[in-house]
Amino acid sequence: MSADEKFDAVIIGAGPAGAACAYVLAKAGKSVLLVERGASAGSKNVTGGRLYTYALELVEPGLYQQAPLERKVVREQIMMLGQNSAVTMDYVDYSFGEGVPQSYSVLRAPFDEWFAGQAEEQGAMVAPGIVVDELIEADGKIVGIKAGDDEICATVVIAADGVNSLIAQKAGLRQDIAGHNVGVGAKEIIELPEKVIEDRFSLQAGEGAARVLIGCSGSVLGGGFLYTNKDSISLGVVLNPEDLARQHSKIHEILQTLKMHPAIYPLIKDGTTAEYGAHLVPEVGYHAMPKRLYRAGLVLVGDAAGLVVNSGTILRGIDLAIVSGVAAAQAILQQADESQIGPAYVQQLEQLSLMATMKLYANFHELMSNRRLISVYPAMANDLMKTLFAVDGGLPERMDKAMFKVLKKHVTIGQLIADGWKGFKAI
Repeated sequence: MSADEKFDAVIIGAGPAGAACAYVLAKAGKSVLLVERGASAGSKNVTGGRLYTYALELVEPGLYQQAPLERKVVREQIMMLGQNSAVTMDYVDYSFGEGVPQSYSVLRAPFDEWFAGQAEEQGAMVAPGIVVDELIEADGKIVGIKAGDDEICATVVIAADGVNSLIAQKAGLRQDIAGHNVGVGAKEIIELPEKVIEDRFSLQAGEGAARVLIGCSGSVLGGGFLYTNKDSISLGVVLNPEDLARQHSKIHEILQTLKMHPAIYPLIKDGTTAEYGAHLVPEVGYHAMPKRLYRAGLVLVGDAAGLVVNSGTILRGIDLAIVSGVAAAQAILQQADESQIGPAYVQQLEQLSLMATMKLYANFHELMSNRRLISVYPAMANDLMKTLFAVDGGLPERMDKAMFKVLKKHVTIGQLIADGWKGFKAI
């Protein structure tokens, strides 16, 4: 690349945020360079989860129909694990997201590669295997990047380099990542025949289930997830790294214990592990976002901007990343004055309801930090259900007394009221 070559935009990171931004800009005729440190887009990514399809519709209507998505989620499940039991809430809606489906399970490696390829088809230049070492600054403005011996100039640089964004740090927009603001996730992809998955989860062809797992991490703050893919299952945990270290626990051991739980093992039995990995994810959301999402010549998008929503029942990151990429692209396209791109980006985030969504869930992380929520209450729920259904031939205890006895075994009335009030304030 020539030192005097200048792009309208250089985007660092070919994940969903970077690819969405590149797609929209390139389609509008802008010169775009999308750089990725991995050998290909998605090659480093081990995230397994879901994609809410409205986000791809913002990029281009109907684009989700071309994407390599896995299964349309029709079953939303919450499972609270006891030691040898489980209570599962199962919501089924076969018309969920009719017209434009609500969400699909997704495997990021093939999805990211496809999405970057779509941006390339629109005219973006995709450059894998590029490590950005430094930002180029002139007169207080970011004007390009340094990658090895190459200097690449741009009107604006988009930092889409993930939760531990070195670019955001180099630009002075955020400090080193704090352990309490992130989670460490470990995930396993377990291959099974399509029909086996459908039988085990009561699904029809193409249908999928998304399951939140509570009570699967011992006393470590965090939880688990399970997603059905076409011919595999994504099973994993996301835990607080500071709490892991404090309790001298190992995430791979917690995941292995989860796999062997009697309510989980039958779902993955006879499966073959195809992939195993761990990575950091933003956890806190709004309160952990950088104070500023831009400076002159630079914009932060996706995980680099701390854009995540964790309500306890859903974890949203991929869709917010795509929306932020679209917002950045629209700001660039609308502003002839380069100095106004940053403010216009924040305005676009507001117009697309992203910032309002972040603020709505701003205090949910306080609810999720309640240790009783991940250990005491799942055990209590299982004991309550056992009380409801157990029959031994003797005289049953009055139901109200039996239930109250179970409750007192696990929490005091004061703790229950305090937790209820804390939960009310969080939502």
